[in-house]
Amino acid sequence: MAGFRALARDVRNPRRHITARRTSLRKCLERFAPYGHRATWHHLCSRAGIALEDRHPEPARLITALEELEEARTLWLGYEAQFAARRRQEKLHGIRQPNALDDWHLRTRRGCDIMPCESPSAHPEDRLAEVLARLILAMESGPASACPVCAQNRLAWHDDLDRHPWEGPVCGNCGIVVPVPVLTTEALAAARHTRPGHPARPASHATPSARPRRRYATV
Repeated sequence: MAGFRALARDVRNPRRHITARRTSLRKCLERFAPYGHRATWHHLCSRAGIALEDRHPEPARLITALEELEEARTLWLGYEAQFAARRRQEKLHGIRQPNALDDWHLRTRRGCDIMPCESPSAHPEDRLAEVLARLILAMESGPASACPVCAQNRLAWHDDLDRHPWEGPVCGNCGIVVPVPVLTTEALAAARHTRPGHPARPASHATPSARPRRRYATV
């Protein structure tokens, strides 16, 4: 099975038919798709000006989409390298139990579904690298009361997501499923009291008893 870089070379190869180059770009999303495969494809096509079902897009537009994906992947791989180095040091010091944020990171499948979007057509509009940079900053800064991507507090709890994490707080503004560890207990409690189609309650009205249950894994 070809890796991301080999597929990227296929996308750039002018000797290949344009439909094959488009297929290679889609296969890149099997290796790295921060919003999930369909939402990331929708995002890249929207920004590059490619019709979703266009089998013969302009080569330059394919390259534009690929370059945005590569930029985001490079940023994320750098974060993952720092994460791995920190975990090795922690293990050397006898800290084998990851915290909640580390536990979440282990479930992102190396760049797939980092911030899954409930709807393939509802996702952040900014470049992927910019969005990931905001998420990384939020992870380094500690829990907050708003979405780490758009800074809005329009969070509602969905318990019927079609893939992992299966349930969680969804931002009503940018569409991502917000990682639970980057939100405060109060924000999570408010989100749990807000279901799709119902108005949000202020985070200050949340009760400590609504703390979400978390599962931890040993790595």
